[in-house]
Amino acid sequence: MDETPVRGRPRSETARRAVLDAALELCRSSGYQALTMKGIAEKAGVGRQTVYRWWPAKQDVLIDALRDLALLRAEQLNPETGDTLSDVRMLLDATFSLTTALTGNALVGLMAEAQHDPELSRRLQGTVIGPRRQALRDLLARGVAGGELSDAAMSLDLAVDFAFGTMWYRLISHHAPVDSELAGQITAALAELLRPDAARGPVPPPAD
Repeated sequence: MDETPVRGRPRSETARRAVLDAALELCRSSGYQALTMKGIAEKAGVGRQTVYRWWPAKQDVLIDALRDLALLRAEQLNPETGDTLSDVRMLLDATFSLTTALTGNALVGLMAEAQHDPELSRRLQGTVIGPRRQALRDLLARGVAGGELSDAAMSLDLAVDFAFGTMWYRLISHHAPVDSELAGQITAALAELLRPDAARGPVPPPAD
């Protein structure tokens, strides 16, 4: 897993946590573009030089904050109840709740920056996006192995794209909420797309 380099003196965990929390809260309330290292330092109650000593830019602060938040919510993001679809619903519900309450602006802002920054894109995939995708794929694969689901009609990678692609589309377009209802709708759709008797073969082209 990618790690942000630590520069200078060892970090105070209290100050570190304050900076990460401040970055997410400011990004949530004011937006990614308005977020500055000065603002993060003031909100966290630390010197600006302290923030710069530990993180080169606001992108680095946010990636660390998102990664730490995922670790704190690991149980919700990696459920194992014995029922695959319940686990999928729990994973999506926890992810969407975090996105709506705290991380949405940070995720969209980082993703936009990553479009012209290959290194940021790599780090974002390695520390934030990739692990969440893998967690969902692992749940679906567990369901296939147990006979609850089947990947005969749709690959699991495409199923994961469908689930998180819907989230990203709504985050970017703001046309509909990313919430618990959506988590339930996507879970139901995945159950239909991956049901064991869904191997119907390719859809024929429309008649002329």
